[in-house]
Amino acid sequence: MNGTQWIIFILIVQVIHFLGTWKLYVKAGRKAWEAAIPVYNAIILMQIINRPKWWVILLFIPIINLLMFPVIWVETIRSYGRNSLLESWLVVFTLGFYIYYVNYALDIKYIENRSLQPKTALGEWVSSIVFAVVAATLVHTYFIQPYVIPTGSLERTLRIGDFLFVSKFHYGARTPMTTIAAPMVHDTLPVVGVKSYLNKPQLPYFRLPGFTKVDRNDIVVFSWPADTVRIFFKKEKGVKKPIDKKSNYVKRCVGLPGDSLEVRNGFVFVNGKQLDLPGSAKTQYDYMIYSSKGVSSRLLDRLGVTEFTRRYLSNPLNQEQAQAVNQYLLGYNQAENGQLELYTKGGGIPANTIKKYGLALREVTDRQRQATLTAEMVDALRKETTIDSVVQQISPKGKRGVNLFPQSPDYPWNYSQMGKLYIPQKGATVALNLKVLPLYKKIIRDYEKNEIRVSGNQISLNGKVVDSYTFKQDYYWMMGDNRDHSEDSRAWGYVPENHIVGTPIFLWMSFDNFVDSKGNPNGPLEWKPRWDRIFTTVNGEGQSQSYLKYFLILLAAYFVGNWFWKRKKSEK
Repeated sequence: MNGTQWIIFILIVQVIHFLGTWKLYVKAGRKAWEAAIPVYNAIILMQIINRPKWWVILLFIPIINLLMFPVIWVETIRSYGRNSLLESWLVVFTLGFYIYYVNYALDIKYIENRSLQPKTALGEWVSSIVFAVVAATLVHTYFIQPYVIPTGSLERTLRIGDFLFVSKFHYGARTPMTTIAAPMVHDTLPVVGVKSYLNKPQLPYFRLPGFTKVDRNDIVVFSWPADTVRIFFKKEKGVKKPIDKKSNYVKRCVGLPGDSLEVRNGFVFVNGKQLDLPGSAKTQYDYMIYSSKGVSSRLLDRLGVTEFTRRYLSNPLNQEQAQAVNQYLLGYNQAENGQLELYTKGGGIPANTIKKYGLALREVTDRQRQATLTAEMVDALRKETTIDSVVQQISPKGKRGVNLFPQSPDYPWNYSQMGKLYIPQKGATVALNLKVLPLYKKIIRDYEKNEIRVSGNQISLNGKVVDSYTFKQDYYWMMGDNRDHSEDSRAWGYVPENHIVGTPIFLWMSFDNFVDSKGNPNGPLEWKPRWDRIFTTVNGEGQSQSYLKYFLILLAAYFVGNWFWKRKKSEK
């Protein structure tokens, strides 16, 4: 909806409110016209129902107002003596239109000094729950949102199973564009698995003032621009979602509006200089490890390496054994001698599973093995006497990758070699021709809502032939620290400013074994706490620091102090 349509919609709502309540205003000693003035009528209504005037603010906050409207409807009829449970449900299920019946058909009297205390324990419980949900939704929507890392694109900076608090106020909270949605859930209702929102009506994009802007190297949560997912991890064709209901992604911002960016041999260069990452960043790349004696899985495990493949040889398995090992397998193959080759991730097949099902397995220690390593892991491996060499795996320049931005044969880019490319800045103008168009086509057509046509060598924009384009908003380039295993801007391009959600500020819990070897979520009973990551910071220049012990000290001090306070109080 555009601005004019919203004004018309608001006026219609005001007319509906006036027609349904003007007699109620009069019975409360007010003037009929006071029910017709936008905002002012809400302030007067708060006085009529004996509720604080600041509630009016909640009526104009998207999503929060969906929770407040039913409360106001119920409070309105109760101010005129309609206190039955049946009538409370009627006014809610009729979306407030039961007030018309009260206004015109019933002989009612305004109760000026009615009690605001719930008359039953159930009523008090419901009242507490409603306002707890309102408060939590307000915090969740505009201040802090919990988030869990489901994939390894930022390993080992952020790990699968990390639970984060994401600040929305750092960059300024993005007000909801989707006006009708279930509170405190994203795009899908839990349990039932259905869409949690209506696509229309939509509010224009607006962001509240923040105290900082997205900076280079910030870890950023954003709405995935290329989202076509109705349910996360379930891809479907043709699914169109509002911006604020697209799946949330978290990556590192390596390119800002106006930057020139290039990827050389896997390393990022911005404006001609190699990107200098903060100390908290743990970038990883794929390496081939060589050893004439065989690259030991035990060695890799000792050094903290987890992203590598293990190969086992096994005799044929019975059905029970096959079911037991299946959850750990990446795949299998039939060897020439009849044995099975079983492939797993670095965790392998647990010893207790091997023992329980009587598996006859022998791990093959190959002389060369590929693994995903940080710089610290590479240094440690090169110091091992059993390791001959450790070589980074780099795709050569000119070898075109699969399904990579900008999806054009004119740009034979891959994850190791990309660019140069310009990251668009609001108000900047670029020359537009058939060579450049693939870089900005999605921005012009999808993000900034223009109609593009190509006829011969001519490009038409909204019916007019053009040779340049001026961008309407800022864009960013996001990449995962797990550089060779991250679906990021190298795959789907720029992240628009209106897709930015916030930045992670605190890691309050972390679990190992959060997903199985195939990436499927494990049950909570299988999770294992990573104690060194609990209560740690996320962004910053130095190493992440855990504040768990300080939290436990404060918690213990609180309980001890509370015990002494109660004891002292009881002795008086």
